[in-house]
Amino acid sequence: MARKTTRLTDKELKAAKPKDKDYVLSDGEGLQFRVRKNGTTQWNLNYYHPITKKRINLGLGTYPNLTLANARKLALQAKEQLALGIDPKESREKSNKEQAAIIEHTLFNVASEWFEVKRNDVTENYAKDIWRSLELYVFPALSKTPISKITAPMVIELLRPVEAKGSLETVKRVTQRLNEIMDHSVNCGLAPANPLSGIRAAFKKPKKENMKALAPAELPELMAAIANASIKRTTRSLIEWQLHTMTRPNEAAGAKWNEIDLENNQWLIPAERMKKRKEHSIPLTPQMIAILESMKPISGHREFVFPADRDPKQPTNSQTANAALKRMGFAGRLVSHGLRSIASTTLNEQGFDSDLIEAALAHVDKNEVRRAYNRTDYLERRRPMMKWWSNHIEQASQGSLSVTGYKSLRVVGDE
Repeated sequence: MARKTTRLTDKELKAAKPKDKDYVLSDGEGLQFRVRKNGTTQWNLNYYHPITKKRINLGLGTYPNLTLANARKLALQAKEQLALGIDPKESREKSNKEQAAIIEHTLFNVASEWFEVKRNDVTENYAKDIWRSLELYVFPALSKTPISKITAPMVIELLRPVEAKGSLETVKRVTQRLNEIMDHSVNCGLAPANPLSGIRAAFKKPKKENMKALAPAELPELMAAIANASIKRTTRSLIEWQLHTMTRPNEAAGAKWNEIDLENNQWLIPAERMKKRKEHSIPLTPQMIAILESMKPISGHREFVFPADRDPKQPTNSQTANAALKRMGFAGRLVSHGLRSIASTTLNEQGFDSDLIEAALAHVDKNEVRRAYNRTDYLERRRPMMKWWSNHIEQASQGSLSVTGYKSLRVVGDE
């Protein structure tokens, strides 16, 4: 006949004193009250693992923080798990890890991990724009929220005020970035699914507007405005440089002297400065070289071709050309990025090979198969096209003053 254990009482527990060695008082069915020689007391549940059948001690808590009644409740819960074939110790460790992960994997922390990967695929300026948008519209309210607790209604409520202001493009960009962060969390096993996958449908869509650009026939008007505008030589040179090279505003503004190879007549922009993270070579025409020559007295001893006014060690702002065009009266008609459109439209109308034009604009072929086989940048074939384009700009400048001073055109000084 099995020996019956007498259940413990609170009086016995209070009377239990430390001895030379640790000892155990049993409450029955595996629940033990351990008294250590240093005076601390601990509740343990001694049981057999449901699969390995090894003896295991599960610590339940210390006395008197954990009362006798509550210790019995915890022991009963553990036995219910054992009855289902679950090891209560392993179950608790798993739960603790999950709770720790929830605390550790906040939206801010996961966004930071995602951003470290994302920033390698975009330009430095675009990376700054991404992080700034999260700092402005997301982190103030949700930075400490566990990634697994993020919901669509939560984000919709957060961005409604931004939508109400009419900043629909901002809402579009922020939701896109949040979706990428959530996809990252799913891929890393931090969330079971992306709850924001359809969130864009909850907001008004921004009206798609074509990049404001002049028609090819309006190029002479632009050149006359550039020549007669009250702008500094650096700004004037930057606008003409961007127009001749067909580059994006930030690519043109960030031009460095060490990227210019006059021996081979090319400008080599490193991949990290390009939107598509692919190195881009541009054939230099005589007109482009003339622009560089006009800048040498100003910045030839510095890093950047077009240095900023306040800090010449930094490049001029990528929006400098845009602001100047507005002051010239082209607001609503032309943005600096639209200079590329003028070039593209003109060259296409003149029947130049579309592959050469796309290469000059540093566009990446959307056809993945074609892109994989077509890795050339057509540098040598682009030289005649770029020369034609620079000559065309020059012809449009006839009668107007130009920064290059090319073909007897007088150089305009700083104003």
